[in-house]
Amino acid sequence: MKARIGYVAWVAGVVQFFVAHVIVESAWTRPYSWVRNNISDLGNAHCAMQSEPQSRYVCSPEHGLMNASFIALGTLFVVGVVFAGAVFRTGATAIIARCLLTCAGVGFVLAGLAPADVHENQHVLGALLIMAIGNIGLVLAGVGLADEVSGPLHWATSLLGVTAVTAFGLFLSHRYLGLGMGGMERVAVFPLLAWALSAGVRGLFHQATRMQDAWPRRDTAQATRS
Repeated sequence: MKARIGYVAWVAGVVQFFVAHVIVESAWTRPYSWVRNNISDLGNAHCAMQSEPQSRYVCSPEHGLMNASFIALGTLFVVGVVFAGAVFRTGATAIIARCLLTCAGVGFVLAGLAPADVHENQHVLGALLIMAIGNIGLVLAGVGLADEVSGPLHWATSLLGVTAVTAFGLFLSHRYLGLGMGGMERVAVFPLLAWALSAGVRGLFHQATRMQDAWPRRDTAQATRS
């Protein structure tokens, strides 16, 4: 039951984030671009020209919804890390990975509480917790996953982490490789969300399968006793 809470939290957190993302970006009068705009632009509280890291006009009428979604995502992400402990081993690597992933969840909450155009320093700190600390945790999580977790998720976890860390470095150096500022930022952020969603769905499916397998054995045991 405890692990299921964690799995559901991961899935719910990621799904609500992308639903909110679509709703908020659709409210822009000037089309929002996944290539030219940062994710944080959706949560900016004021309409204004932004000069860094690239010049663009930002006006997000539904910024309150986006910031609430950031907070919900971070909270549910941390709940998942805490409750879905069955995904991880018990060694030092797994413990460090979980701590760093928890920092990523805190980063999402901080990003929602401190919009970039209101409390820039706090927002940047939140972004660093997500894209630097959290992604390092994702790399370590590939090593710290429990043995019962399927092989593909093991190697995919580390691959996602390495991809995200590399993208974060390129994002900081303003080397977008044709993806644009917003595109490269998403390559640095979305692997973490893709992993949480995959781990959550995998965990729920695995639990459902185990329950289905347990029913025939339970029926057989009852028939034997009768």
